Amino acid sequence: MTPTLRLPLSDLRILAIEQYGAGPWCSVLLAQLGAEVIKIEDPSQGGDIGRYVPPYVAEQDSLFFQAFNGGKRSIVLDLTQASGREVFEDLVSKSDVVFSNLRGDVPAKLRILYDDLKHRNPAIVCCSLSGFGMTGPRSREPGYDYILQGLAGWMSVTGEPEGPPVKSGLSLVDYSGGFVAAISLLAAVHAAKRDGLGTDCDVSLFDTAIGLLTYVGAWHLTEGYSPERTAQSAHPTLVPFQNFATADGWIVVACGKEKFWTRLVDAMELQDWASDPRFGSFTTRASNRAEVVRRLQARFYERSTASWVDLLSSRGIPVAPVNSVEQALRDPQIEARGLTAEVRHPQWPRLRRLVPPVRVGKVGSDQREADLAPALGQDQEWVLKTVAGYDDRKISALRRAGAFGEMSPDA
Repeated sequence: MTPTLRLPLSDLRILAIEQYGAGPWCSVLLAQLGAEVIKIEDPSQGGDIGRYVPPYVAEQDSLFFQAFNGGKRSIVLDLTQASGREVFEDLVSKSDVVFSNLRGDVPAKLRILYDDLKHRNPAIVCCSLSGFGMTGPRSREPGYDYILQGLAGWMSVTGEPEGPPVKSGLSLVDYSGGFVAAISLLAAVHAAKRDGLGTDCDVSLFDTAIGLLTYVGAWHLTEGYSPERTAQSAHPTLVPFQNFATADGWIVVACGKEKFWTRLVDAMELQDWASDPRFGSFTTRASNRAEVVRRLQARFYERSTASWVDLLSSRGIPVAPVNSVEQALRDPQIEARGLTAEVRHPQWPRLRRLVPPVRVGKVGSDQREADLAPALGQDQEWVLKTVAGYDDRKISALRRAGAFGEMSPDA
């Protein structure tokens, strides 16, 4: 008999007090791997603010919200009420993780740290993803991706040399923070299952953004290196490793190894460079960057993007067109990897979205109806009865006591 394959996190229950992008991105990755994510939404705020992000909004839902919340459950719960706190702690006793992405000082105010909850569940993991962490002079400041990209120096190294500082086209601090939180959370869960004791995880977008300075940060801290913006998205030291304009668009070429330079010179019929000492190594090409780029750019103007991609890729040179989002989403690799899903939705009959990229084992690409992001409070009755173990009488008493706020659906 063939054993039934379970998703790797199918035995993990997460209570998620989350909003917008960074936190929901973390938990949707875990949901994709099988975790039961119970999204606790504040009724006084109409739930997660992500439900109302334009331009594609329908009632208490949006395509933004759908992108970050597939496969989760939703309940409304007022944690400021004693009755709401009672429900929350009952859920904590039957869960593995309390995950939040709130301002750094808020978890302590809401009493959702490990010391606040260990009496109900000694193995509970409490993971906070905030803008600046729960310590330090900025802990009470709100943190958004744009703010962090400016503060952490990212904007200063993005864009053309003579232009203004520029943010990355995507919210990479938010998304990277979600990845860091997921790693931290899973490490803490592993330790809790091993030792029987939970802990706090104090993760921040600031820590993430600073950490991602990586080698640039090491260069500055050790040698005083001051990075500058480079033309055409060029690598600061490797040449050629950048965008080039073609006859009809743009192309990106990445000679990250000497063998790729040798192949490029041959493919572009620049054989005289093969023995020229000015271009024989990473160091000498960096010293003569202007000449290398000038001559390569002149050659790239002679042919179309598609022609250059075909030629260079056939020689094993790392190369790609600089696509629009529309072009990128037509790449055949997307279908081959099962990176999109279509789900039924009352407002968008053919709602298509991207599948979170985490993979463990041979997970099928067909998405289930459950992967639709939940309506506000749609799982109220199921969570209260199945997880908390309440009966109708108890639920009615809690509703009268204000546990579910004014927006709570009948349970």
